[in-house]
Amino acid sequence: MVVATGRMFRSVRPYLVEAGIADPVVCYQGAVVAEPESGRFLRHEPIPLALAREVIAAVQDEGVHLNCYVDDQLYVARITPEARAYASFQQLHVHEVGDLLDWLEEPPTKLVAVGEPARLDALEEKMKAHFGGRAYISKSLPFFLEFASPEVTKASGLAFVAEHLGVSRERTVAFGDGENDVELIEWAGYGIAVGNAHERVLAVADHVCPPVDEEGVASVLEAFLDSRR
Repeated sequence: MVVATGRMFRSVRPYLVEAGIADPVVCYQGAVVAEPESGRFLRHEPIPLALAREVIAAVQDEGVHLNCYVDDQLYVARITPEARAYASFQQLHVHEVGDLLDWLEEPPTKLVAVGEPARLDALEEKMKAHFGGRAYISKSLPFFLEFASPEVTKASGLAFVAEHLGVSRERTVAFGDGENDVELIEWAGYGIAVGNAHERVLAVADHVCPPVDEEGVASVLEAFLDSRR
């Protein structure tokens, strides 16, 4: 059982420990694959520094709050209501560092713009037009627009884990619901969207299970396990 998430490693780790999941976890939209117990990073694909600076400048020009992640820590130019809301949601400490362009000296793992959904929808369209394929750009939740290395998706993270564990692509099954799960669902041997998934995920899925409030993922897993008895 492998968890693939956009969250920071330090943010998801408590849930893995509580669930007893020791297999590698895919974090930061695939930029990091880590061992839950040791905390060791098996894979780390940060945003190249020059590209990160270009993204920061572009988002700042739009007047949108931006989170910057370095060494599994969260940094912001200044503490804003958006920063407080994000930190509270993720149960994180936020480091205020002043101007990010002046402060940043090493490639960040990812960058996240935080704002109202409609504003981020427009920003996503504009940033994708500007950067093309030079950066991975995707919504995770409606209030978060994420930027990562062009080598990064949840699919690339899962592919790394599959090779690490000696599992073929054809023998993988993936579940997803958000826009940032599209590549994951496309890559897996069998991709499953939950019923309340983003329309892009529903469009590429091999199967659609009941929505999250009906425990759709659990129903599929239980059916599979019952079929193996």
